[in-house]
Amino acid sequence: MNDIFAGLRAELAAVRPLRRLGRVTEIGRGLVGVGGLADVAGLGDLLCIEAAGGPVGGEVLRLSRDGLSALADDVTEGLAIGDRVVHLGQARLAPDEGWIGRVIDPFGRPLDGRPLLRGAVERALRAAPPPAATRRPMAGRLPTGIAVFDTLLPLVRGQRLGLFAGSGVGKSSLLAKFARGVAADVVVIALVGERGRELREFTTQVLGVEGLARSVVIAATSDQSPLVRRRCPWAAMAVAEHFRDQGLHVLFLADSITRFAEAHREIALAGGEEASMGGYPPSVAHAIMSLAERAGPGSEGVGDITAVFSVLVPGSDMDEPVADILRGVLDGHVVMDRKIAERGRYPAIDLLRSVSRSLPAAASAEENALIAEARRLLGSYDRAELMIQAGLYVSGSDPLVDRAIRLWPMLDAFLAENSPDGVAASFQRLAACLHG
Repeated sequence: MNDIFAGLRAELAAVRPLRRLGRVTEIGRGLVGVGGLADVAGLGDLLCIEAAGGPVGGEVLRLSRDGLSALADDVTEGLAIGDRVVHLGQARLAPDEGWIGRVIDPFGRPLDGRPLLRGAVERALRAAPPPAATRRPMAGRLPTGIAVFDTLLPLVRGQRLGLFAGSGVGKSSLLAKFARGVAADVVVIALVGERGRELREFTTQVLGVEGLARSVVIAATSDQSPLVRRRCPWAAMAVAEHFRDQGLHVLFLADSITRFAEAHREIALAGGEEASMGGYPPSVAHAIMSLAERAGPGSEGVGDITAVFSVLVPGSDMDEPVADILRGVLDGHVVMDRKIAERGRYPAIDLLRSVSRSLPAAASAEENALIAEARRLLGSYDRAELMIQAGLYVSGSDPLVDRAIRLWPMLDAFLAENSPDGVAASFQRLAACLHG
């Protein structure tokens, strides 16, 4: 029998009757000096500055014997020397089953206007991944409701997949299709740096009632401070780990890791770290990789986190720093192309530049043969496309190109299909396309 008072008891347990106080001693460009807390505060601890215009949050970036420096999560205008500063302690989150179907911020506060109770157990935002030697291998293929992922780019339980795309090519719509169609117990969605007007549109129209009913959406909008935006995927991963540790299969969707990296860059530079690769500080690589490693198969006795991380790649540059870092730690990557979107085919996936490292294990011998044949034909058409479009290709010059030209419209249409009948039916349709 569920304890209806569990959430209330958790709220009461979180109340701290005593708090350490400090005072603002220095105010700079973004950084605030605080005295009186250096003996109790740690790096990354949260603070609350009680300014005349209202409370302002902050996070400890530097410590010394004489005091500490904090980055404010709002503008520093209105702060004054001597303002009281409350030490809030480490950043933690207490997820609960009642969060499913809700839209919340990275601090666990509701954004949908309804009350929200915390869970009984707090979790660290930056937890360690399961021990590498005890993690299970990736499991079986997951139905996705999308033909290309049910066949040519399989998604398996515990896989970590990267979705690389420019802005405006249908990335959010594809993530919403995953949220509605992938076989999972719970979906956790991190929306990092989204435009404020798009949050409601995503949850009500793109994700829809069906998708939201099994999802927890954690959102930090673009106008919020880098501290809040960086915290968003960490908070979402903590929620995913809460459900994973209950033995559930969790689908984790992050949009986007690029905005997470940009927020981390702002904080790191403010803390004195120097920029290096493409303007990003060295610590961004560890921040991205440690987040990605927390997803994946769990240890024995717990569930798994299947993750899809989106990356904004301006100009389809797969070698820009964030894309390069993330691609190296994932189990596959999917590239979305603006040219494909412009001709009206969605999802605008460039199959020839996309790879699922779950193959060939995720498919039977017959299925792998169909996948190889489809890629061979699409590759032949791609190599000859300029000549075909220019009218320079002569029919009969290459039997493989001739066949690719004949089958290309059917294969291209297949890449845009939904898959309501499951994996087997999708492979049957693929086989029909290949046989003309």
